Amino acid sequence: MTRIALVTGGIGGIGTAICTRLTKDGCKVVANHHPSESAVADAWKKERAGEGHHIETFAADVSSFEDSARMVKEITEQHGPIDILINCAGITRDKTFKKMELAQWEAVMKVNLDSVFNVTRQVWEGMLERGFGRIINISSVNGQRGQFGQANYSAAKAGMHGFTMALAQEGATKGVTVNTVSPGYVETAMTLAMDETVRNSIISGIPMRRMAQPDEIAAAIAFLASDESSYMTGANLPVNGGLFIH
Repeated sequence: MTRIALVTGGIGGIGTAICTRLTKDGCKVVANHHPSESAVADAWKKERAGEGHHIETFAADVSSFEDSARMVKEITEQHGPIDILINCAGITRDKTFKKMELAQWEAVMKVNLDSVFNVTRQVWEGMLERGFGRIINISSVNGQRGQFGQANYSAAKAGMHGFTMALAQEGATKGVTVNTVSPGYVETAMTLAMDETVRNSIISGIPMRRMAQPDEIAAAIAFLASDESSYMTGANLPVNGGLFIH
């Protein structure tokens, strides 16, 4: 049986690794992206196809409940009901708190936290009715330990796991698991674009002395999306090279 997987923020660095790994594992994958990224998404889809990964792309603003509902309705009509949801959409608007403006707070909350409700709400009842579902929320090490200049981001990412723990209890008897993955620093185009001195300073603080590869994050998610993880729910899986041990 082919599982249908939706990955929000699916064309980003971590999202790409998740999409390709789930495709390799036999899932039919749909990668969500913001409507403003349609041209980028088209190029991304062609590049994945060139690698042998046939992944659908779908534009929707997941910070909007209405657009999330439209997206899930159309995906379901075209491909079937969603079995696996990876909530990976996220942005940063970093500022020290005394300089943080309301717009920066609200933008991060809407994309990073509200989206988790907006999209999950559309697939939840169907998963309960079918007796199978995997919800995986991509948080961050900074949601566990906090980070200077990221009061908005850290709060949103911590909130994701609170959502996980509560919802896991509601799905536990129905075959629907809800888990969190909290990556540390990951080697993506964004981190590679950092000033080398800053990047080396970050790496020196990681016990493994390197950033994660996106595929290492995707491997953890693939496990949580699989049938083998059926007795694991409400967990927060850290993939951070020992940066934060709790």
